[in-house]
Amino acid sequence: MFSDYLSLMYSATLMTLGLAVCSLIVGLIFSLIFVSLEMSKIVAVRKTASVIISLLRGLPEIIVVLLIYFGSTELVEKITGEYVEFSAFSCGVLALSLIFAAYASQSLRGAIQAIAVGQWESGAALGLSRPYTFLRIIMPQVWRHALPGLSNQWLVLLKDTALVSLIGVSDLMRQAELINTTTHKPFTWYGIAALIYLAITLISQVFIRKLELRFTRFERGLR
Repeated sequence: MFSDYLSLMYSATLMTLGLAVCSLIVGLIFSLIFVSLEMSKIVAVRKTASVIISLLRGLPEIIVVLLIYFGSTELVEKITGEYVEFSAFSCGVLALSLIFAAYASQSLRGAIQAIAVGQWESGAALGLSRPYTFLRIIMPQVWRHALPGLSNQWLVLLKDTALVSLIGVSDLMRQAELINTTTHKPFTWYGIAALIYLAITLISQVFIRKLELRFTRFERGLR
């Protein structure tokens, strides 16, 4: 019986990792959009983006999750007149992505502003197109400067995945709760969940360190 419960926890761990990775990918896309809007030359666009980011950073994460989960269906119904039910997983990914993007966009904006204008001028002097210069020269340096902030947000995102258990996603926290309801051993199963979260965090820190070393070598190669 214990092995069956461990199998369920393993499946829930994969669900948590899938949720976190999907939220990271979508969140990075949102953060780039937020940065572009917040650095726009159009005042209305820039202020609107700032308000949205401030709201996402100011609201409790659980409120954002619940608003997305319950509000998305109602919003679509009012717009289209049809009832569309979204899965708890997709709503969880969207909510966590928006939360991640609200913070990650600030790290990216600071990193972009930290790149010297001379980098662009050097690319132009070498006859490189502006898009090529941005992708091959500027962006690797942006990721290097933004990586500490983004890595911290990734670790926060991993822990925030526990919030989606409240909307029915069978993540690690949800599964631990269900098993505890059956076995009445909260310390055991919540403790196992805590150890799994800790293991994922430690492994993530190892990969983050390798990324930092890689970007550092790349930046030294540009000098």
